[in-house]
Amino acid sequence: MIHYNELLTGFLILFSLRSGAQIFLNRLNLSHLQKRGGEVPETFRETIDEDKLKKISAYTVDSSRFGMIATLADQILLLIILLSGILPRIQAAADHWELGVVTGGLFFFALLSLPGFILDIPFSLYGNFVIEARHGFNTKTLKVWISDLMKGLLLSALLGAPLLALLLFLVESGGHFWWLWAWGLVGLFELLVLWLYPVLLAPLFNKFEPIANPDLVRKISGLLEKAGLKSKGVFQMDASRRSRHTNAYFTGLGKNKRIVLFDTLLASHSEEEILAVLAHEAGHWKKRHVLKQVLALEALSLLGFFVVAAMLDMPVLYQTFGFSRPVVYAGLFLVTALFSPLLYFAEPLGAAFSRRFEREADDYALFLTRDPGPMVKALKRLAADNLANLTPHPFYAWFYYSHPPLLERVSRLQSRAAKRGLQGEPAAGEP
Repeated sequence: MIHYNELLTGFLILFSLRSGAQIFLNRLNLSHLQKRGGEVPETFRETIDEDKLKKISAYTVDSSRFGMIATLADQILLLIILLSGILPRIQAAADHWELGVVTGGLFFFALLSLPGFILDIPFSLYGNFVIEARHGFNTKTLKVWISDLMKGLLLSALLGAPLLALLLFLVESGGHFWWLWAWGLVGLFELLVLWLYPVLLAPLFNKFEPIANPDLVRKISGLLEKAGLKSKGVFQMDASRRSRHTNAYFTGLGKNKRIVLFDTLLASHSEEEILAVLAHEAGHWKKRHVLKQVLALEALSLLGFFVVAAMLDMPVLYQTFGFSRPVVYAGLFLVTALFSPLLYFAEPLGAAFSRRFEREADDYALFLTRDPGPMVKALKRLAADNLANLTPHPFYAWFYYSHPPLLERVSRLQSRAAKRGLQGEPAAGEP
């Protein structure tokens, strides 16, 4: 039986504040689009016409509203799970079958994952085959969608179950400092996944091949040699098998570091623009942004495990949600659920660091190419190809955006180039 006390009241207040903030920010952004999104910014007029702008607005509205509905559905499901009294029943079933902490925890989390998995299916189908298809992006067949779903489920089981089992074992048998050993375990696991992702996990979903154009390969080698990097880590990905969106990204650690260019980007951009995008990704590589993100996340993770350890010993945590006694695996789930609304309000901090890294990568691209023109053209092309919102509300962008808004990035590149001179040497302190 659920007990309404200060802990539950505080959680419900935070939960409501988060949902309210999400709805407010979503409506604020769409309202801003309606007011300011009817005219193409002067910087983009060579690339985007009025018809394209209408498509951008339509896609932004559709994807934003659909994303908000999906988010609220997930939150409502979590609330039902927490307040329905089903959690103590699952734990009672585990006790009835005399399952231990590890096997009982695996049973507990497996059952709890089912409703979310089932709920995600119609949203994923609608998002891909209605929203994305309506705006000309989806190229994914139902067969590919089902294959991705099954592969994702299998990977979650193969990677998640052993990690959870080891974590539960450490909680039960690791003594007073179990949280320190658990932090080390999870940190090593995350590093292993990050190291293996480019060469083992990502290839399960996409094909990664060396770039086929020999002239472009030669230019890429020259650019990366200038940056002191190896061109062996540059690949093209068959993104067109699933979507017409264009992008590029940097991932991996150690010898498995990779710069990945979508085949859609290679097909729609000039060689100069591709090299500029590559120079930007090389900036992430050169500035060790992945490593810095990992270190920051591990520091926060250590704090998180310390807090979890402290809360697992609180009887009120279990009494509030109908448990007659403390149960390790139930406590892990409850602490995670209770803190999820609070973590939402920390998102702007992570977004700010990410935007800082993107600016550093833009600066490095400018340093390598000595010419903002190709990068500016590439950003404009990316905006047009991906139907990116050119006029997000500043507060919305500050809260959520991992990249600076495109208009800001273009203006910043042009401004910095003007200060230095197009072919000039970098200013003091620059890369």
